[in-house]
Amino acid sequence: MGELVDVQVTDGVATIRLNRPPMNAISTQMQGELRAAAATVTATPDIRAVVVYGGEKTFAAGADVKEMADKNYPEMVLVSQAMHASFSAVATIPKPVVAAITGYALGGGLELTLCADFRVCGESATFGLPEMLLGIIPGAGGTQRLPRLIGPARAKNLIYTGRHVGAEEALRIGLVDRVVADGEVYDAATRLAAGFCAGPAQALRAAKQAIDTGLGLDLDAGLEIERAHFSALFGTEDQKLGMRSFVENGPGKARFVGR
Repeated sequence: MGELVDVQVTDGVATIRLNRPPMNAISTQMQGELRAAAATVTATPDIRAVVVYGGEKTFAAGADVKEMADKNYPEMVLVSQAMHASFSAVATIPKPVVAAITGYALGGGLELTLCADFRVCGESATFGLPEMLLGIIPGAGGTQRLPRLIGPARAKNLIYTGRHVGAEEALRIGLVDRVVADGEVYDAATRLAAGFCAGPAQALRAAKQAIDTGLGLDLDAGLEIERAHFSALFGTEDQKLGMRSFVENGPGKARFVGR
């Protein structure tokens, strides 16, 4: 699809593949291609789930520091806006998204994994937000998405110190959902994503949007979003199929069509 980001689809699962060896440094070009890839998988009905993958050796070791080092404040206002737009495009893909993490996921690489719904990593994976060591702070969602995932105190510890976290600690603090052997990361992430392909696509979309949007609101506003999505699903074909199947055959036997 792009020079640095490719999209391949197999049996309803799209793989967004970062391809900028050796470390997948997230350049402005890669950010633009990520945004385009997210738009493609969002707009393609046959794609039911997504895996974001950096390859067998590393996920992404961060943003391209060489591109940013000599920029000034007005320039970085524009750069940061584009960077946020790219990462938000991945975070708002209205389908289940799994990050398959090998090797390093540092800085912008870790922030990209935070845009996924689930994270599967290898035993030797390494995570961190080292921006403080460069005299800056995370700028692609780290100060916002990480505290929502692992809690503010743990997030502050990682951000303030810039320290690295191994796979075992990442699992313990809730930064990742599953740790597997290094050579099994992509297959494990793909199996997890494929498990959602037979589900009701509109209900999955609604659940993701209700959860993610509601996290930034007070309870009453979040409940209203839930109510609106819940009611709207009664206009879908999958709701009719699911409830009819439940009444006639019991739970868990519906065959959904994604509409």
